[in-house]
Amino acid sequence: MSDRLVWLPFDPAELGDPPEGLRYEVVDPTESIPDSVGDVRFYVPPYQVGRRVSEVLPRMTSLEVVQTLTAGVDNIRGALPDGVLLCNGRGIHDTSTAELALTLTLASLRGVPGFVRDQDRHRWNTDWHPALADKRVLLVGYGAVGEAVERRLLPFEVEVVRVARTARDGVHAIAELPSLLPGADVVVLVVPLTDETRGLVDAGFLAAMKDGALLVNVARGAVVDTDAVIAALHAGRVSYATDVADEEPLPEDHPLWDAPNLLVSPHVGGASSAMWPRARRLVRDQLHRYAAGEELVNVMSGPY
Repeated sequence: MSDRLVWLPFDPAELGDPPEGLRYEVVDPTESIPDSVGDVRFYVPPYQVGRRVSEVLPRMTSLEVVQTLTAGVDNIRGALPDGVLLCNGRGIHDTSTAELALTLTLASLRGVPGFVRDQDRHRWNTDWHPALADKRVLLVGYGAVGEAVERRLLPFEVEVVRVARTARDGVHAIAELPSLLPGADVVVLVVPLTDETRGLVDAGFLAAMKDGALLVNVARGAVVDTDAVIAALHAGRVSYATDVADEEPLPEDHPLWDAPNLLVSPHVGGASSAMWPRARRLVRDQLHRYAAGEELVNVMSGPY
């Protein structure tokens, strides 16, 4: 039992009571890879969404579990060795990402970016802006983050329409989007990046949206066809608030920067004070289950 090696991106003391019977090393394999790489049984990658955290996987010949700190696992799944259990960070980012989704929505609707620019110019420009109240909000993706977004939206006196990959009670199937989009004032993307959702928001999706509707993306940049959304923004059809881009960091000369009716945040949905307490709690609980031979949670793929 004592030879089971765990790689963590932080000091195990931060877990409070890490389980005994495991050996811990603090490692960021994007910076350096220790000789112990072949002994790792349980790998917690650094909090990064790029593929660099998965490049070490082929060298982990004893690997049993990968526990990500991200909700999305698109940067890991394709490199996962056969027989390795993959668990995602469900529950870590629900609170923080939902807060940002609401922030982007309210800021875009109420004209906050314009207020900031006016403040920089010492200008007092009074104008009317749409409220969130009385809007119909289409949540595209109704997992843990989608549910957290909904809980924060409802006190604002909105109607929430839920969409997920498959229909269930009170939730529409993603195949129903063409009939749902024309009635939505705000569309919030909270889907994982999969083969099904890559490029989901294309020219046809945008054309089906109501004139003047707001699109909010706290999912992944590749869920949206960037060229299509730029064209829709320049046409004045929709507004776009996004925390993600299909190329990150977004290059300084990227045409998205100069599109009208746009609000961009630099992929900080999970980057708040709410993240780390939840991350440590999940990792601690998973390690206790692992040490005790119990079934893990948040399993995305693997032998279980």
